[in-house]
Amino acid sequence: MKLTHFDENGKAVMVDVTEKSDTVREATATGKIVVNKTIYDAIGAGTIGKGDVLGVATTAGIMGAKRTAELIPMCHILLITKCRVTFEMLPEECAVRCCCTVKVTGKTGVEMEALTGVSTALLTIYDMCKALDKSMEIKEIYLCRKTGGKSGDYEHGEKMEDGGCNAE
Repeated sequence: MKLTHFDENGKAVMVDVTEKSDTVREATATGKIVVNKTIYDAIGAGTIGKGDVLGVATTAGIMGAKRTAELIPMCHILLITKCRVTFEMLPEECAVRCCCTVKVTGKTGVEMEALTGVSTALLTIYDMCKALDKSMEIKEIYLCRKTGGKSGDYEHGEKMEDGGCNAE
Protein backbone atom coordinates (compact mmCIF):
# COMPACT_ATOMS: atom_id res chain seq x y z
CA MET A 1 0.00 0.00 0.00
CA LYS A 2 1.33 3.42 -0.97
CA LEU A 3 1.26 6.23 1.58
CA THR A 4 -0.53 9.22 0.07
CA HIS A 5 0.87 12.00 2.27
CA PHE A 6 4.24 12.08 0.49
CA ASP A 7 5.20 13.34 -2.95
CA GLU A 8 7.59 11.61 -5.36
CA ASN A 9 10.54 13.15 -3.48
CA GLY A 10 9.39 11.96 -0.06
CA LYS A 11 8.19 15.40 1.06
CA ALA A 12 5.01 15.65 3.13
CA VAL A 13 2.00 16.94 1.19
CA MET A 14 -1.72 17.35 1.69
CA VAL A 15 -3.57 14.75 -0.38
CA ASP A 16 -5.37 16.20 -3.42
CA VAL A 17 -9.02 15.16 -3.11
CA THR A 18 -10.28 17.41 -5.90
CA GLU A 19 -11.40 14.57 -8.16
CA LYS A 20 -12.95 12.44 -5.41
CA SER A 21 -16.74 12.23 -5.14
CA ASP A 22 -18.65 13.47 -2.15
CA THR A 23 -19.94 10.53 -0.10
CA VAL A 24 -21.41 10.14 3.35
CA ARG A 25 -18.64 9.17 5.75
CA GLU A 26 -18.83 8.37 9.44
CA ALA A 27 -16.25 7.34 12.03
CA THR A 28 -16.41 6.35 15.69
CA ALA A 29 -13.44 6.36 18.05
CA THR A 30 -13.13 5.51 21.72
CA GLY A 31 -10.74 5.83 24.63
CA LYS A 32 -10.80 5.92 28.39
CA ILE A 33 -9.30 7.65 31.37
CA VAL A 34 -8.50 5.70 34.52
CA VAL A 35 -8.85 7.73 37.71
CA ASN A 36 -8.73 7.07 41.44
CA LYS A 37 -11.89 6.23 43.41
CA THR A 38 -12.22 9.75 44.83
CA ILE A 39 -12.22 11.33 41.37
CA TYR A 40 -14.46 8.62 39.93
CA ASP A 41 -17.06 9.20 42.64
CA ALA A 42 -16.80 13.00 42.32
CA ILE A 43 -17.30 12.86 38.53
CA GLY A 44 -20.34 10.63 39.02
CA ALA A 45 -21.78 12.88 41.72
CA GLY A 46 -20.99 16.09 39.83
CA THR A 47 -18.96 17.49 42.72
CA ILE A 48 -15.65 18.36 41.02
CA GLY A 49 -14.85 21.95 41.95
CA LYS A 50 -14.43 23.12 38.36
CA GLY A 51 -17.99 22.12 37.42
CA ASP A 52 -19.78 19.52 35.30
CA VAL A 53 -16.80 17.47 34.10
CA LEU A 54 -18.62 15.35 31.53
CA GLY A 55 -20.66 18.29 30.25
CA VAL A 56 -17.54 20.36 29.67
CA ALA A 57 -15.70 17.36 28.21
CA THR A 58 -18.58 16.79 25.77
CA THR A 59 -18.28 20.34 24.48
CA ALA A 60 -14.49 20.05 24.34
CA GLY A 61 -14.71 16.81 22.34
CA ILE A 62 -17.03 18.41 19.80
CA MET A 63 -14.79 21.46 19.54
CA GLY A 64 -11.72 19.23 19.13
CA ALA A 65 -13.36 17.29 16.31
CA LYS A 66 -14.35 20.51 14.55
CA ARG A 67 -10.83 21.94 14.81
CA THR A 68 -8.85 18.85 13.80
CA ALA A 69 -7.48 20.48 10.64
CA GLU A 70 -5.90 23.18 12.83
CA LEU A 71 -4.05 20.55 14.89
CA ILE A 72 -3.11 17.80 12.42
CA PRO A 73 -1.11 19.42 9.60
CA MET A 74 -2.28 17.38 6.59
CA CYS A 75 -5.97 17.08 7.52
CA HIS A 76 -8.51 18.79 5.29
CA ILE A 77 -10.97 21.30 6.71
CA LEU A 78 -14.33 19.50 6.81
CA LEU A 79 -17.91 20.68 7.17
CA ILE A 80 -18.93 18.23 9.89
CA THR A 81 -22.64 17.40 9.81
CA LYS A 82 -22.74 15.39 13.06
CA CYS A 83 -20.58 15.05 16.13
CA ARG A 84 -21.72 13.11 19.16
CA VAL A 85 -19.62 12.58 22.28
CA THR A 86 -20.82 10.14 24.93
CA PHE A 87 -19.42 8.77 28.16
CA GLU A 88 -19.79 5.51 30.05
CA MET A 89 -18.78 5.14 33.68
CA LEU A 90 -16.81 1.93 34.25
CA PRO A 91 -16.95 1.27 38.02
CA GLU A 92 -14.99 -2.00 37.90
CA GLU A 93 -12.03 -0.12 36.36
CA CYS A 94 -12.54 3.27 38.05
CA ALA A 95 -12.54 4.67 34.53
CA VAL A 96 -14.61 6.77 32.17
CA ARG A 97 -14.92 5.62 28.56
CA CYS A 98 -15.52 8.23 25.86
CA CYS A 99 -16.94 7.56 22.38
CA CYS A 100 -16.99 10.14 19.61
CA THR A 101 -18.91 9.70 16.35
CA VAL A 102 -18.36 12.18 13.53
CA LYS A 103 -20.22 12.33 10.22
CA VAL A 104 -19.69 14.31 7.04
CA THR A 105 -20.69 14.35 3.40
CA GLY A 106 -17.42 15.04 1.65
CA LYS A 107 -14.35 13.90 -0.23
CA THR A 108 -12.35 12.62 2.72
CA GLY A 109 -13.01 10.65 5.89
CA VAL A 110 -13.52 11.73 9.47
CA GLU A 111 -11.36 9.21 11.33
CA MET A 112 -8.97 11.89 12.56
CA GLU A 113 -11.86 14.07 13.72
CA ALA A 114 -13.34 11.21 15.79
CA LEU A 115 -9.92 10.39 17.30
CA THR A 116 -9.26 14.07 18.05
CA GLY A 117 -12.71 14.42 19.64
CA VAL A 118 -12.04 11.51 22.02
CA SER A 119 -8.54 12.75 22.84
CA THR A 120 -9.73 16.29 23.56
CA ALA A 121 -12.62 15.09 25.73
CA LEU A 122 -10.34 12.85 27.80
CA LEU A 123 -7.72 15.57 28.15
CA THR A 124 -10.46 17.87 29.41
CA ILE A 125 -11.42 15.37 32.10
CA TYR A 126 -7.76 15.23 33.11
CA ASP A 127 -7.54 19.03 33.20
CA MET A 128 -10.66 19.41 35.32
CA CYS A 129 -9.56 16.76 37.84
CA LYS A 130 -5.78 17.20 38.01
CA ALA A 131 -5.92 19.25 41.21
CA LEU A 132 -7.14 16.10 42.99
CA ASP A 133 -4.69 13.64 41.43
CA LYS A 134 -2.19 13.89 38.60
CA SER A 135 -1.72 10.13 38.18
CA MET A 136 -4.77 9.64 35.93
CA GLU A 137 -4.04 7.64 32.78
CA ILE A 138 -5.54 8.14 29.33
CA LYS A 139 -5.60 4.77 27.57
CA GLU A 140 -6.73 2.74 24.60
CA ILE A 141 -7.65 5.45 22.12
CA TYR A 142 -8.50 3.82 18.82
CA LEU A 143 -10.78 3.91 15.78
CA CYS A 144 -13.75 1.59 16.30
CA ARG A 145 -15.31 1.82 12.89
CA LYS A 146 -15.63 3.92 9.80
CA THR A 147 -17.97 3.86 6.84
CA GLY A 148 -17.88 5.40 3.39
CA GLY A 149 -15.17 6.44 1.01
CA LYS A 150 -12.99 4.62 -1.48
CA SER A 151 -11.41 2.31 1.10
CA GLY A 152 -14.82 1.09 2.25
CA ASP A 153 -16.00 0.15 5.69
CA TYR A 154 -13.74 -0.77 8.61
CA GLU A 155 -14.50 -2.27 12.00
CA HIS A 156 -11.92 -2.87 14.73
CA GLY A 157 -12.98 -6.48 15.30
CA GLU A 158 -10.69 -7.42 18.19
CA LYS A 159 -11.84 -4.60 20.44
CA MET A 160 -15.54 -4.79 19.58
CA GLU A 161 -16.16 -7.60 22.06
CA ASP A 162 -15.12 -5.45 25.03
CA GLY A 163 -17.91 -2.94 24.37
CA GLY A 164 -15.39 -0.20 23.59
CA CYS A 165 -17.31 1.07 20.61
CA ASN A 166 -20.79 0.05 21.62
CA ALA A 167 -21.38 2.81 24.16
CA GLU A 168 -23.09 4.96 21.53
